[in-house]
Amino acid sequence: MMRMLGKLRRNDRGAAVIETAFALPALVLMMWMLVQAGLVFRAMSGIQHGLGQGARLATLFPKPTNTAIQNAISGAVYGIGPGTFNIATPVAGNADGANYLDLRVTYTQPTDMLLFPGPTITVSRSKRVWIAD
Repeated sequence: MMRMLGKLRRNDRGAAVIETAFALPALVLMMWMLVQAGLVFRAMSGIQHGLGQGARLATLFPKPTNTAIQNAISGAVYGIGPGTFNIATPVAGNADGANYLDLRVTYTQPTDMLLFPGPTITVSRSKRVWIAD
């Protein structure tokens, strides 16, 4: 009987399977979190591109309408997936005798951690554009 107990204590066959069973869920969750972060970064790049296209249009003379600027931003944006994209109305201003427009976009995306909801991520970008008179 003692020989059998000693043999069982030294037997480590199957330990790797048990350790993998404990580590695999954490690894899968971390990989899924990287996918979620990638989706957010792709959306950030897309809204930055759209904002740049709107800014380029806003610098033309004569000044385009706010609707045309918002349509340019909306048409150029890419990578927005399951979230909501909002384009604020451009705000005109004057500083030191020069006119400008403040363009602002906001993107909100809910994330999930496979079995339960994750944080909702909100990204805002803005750009000041000096316009020709």
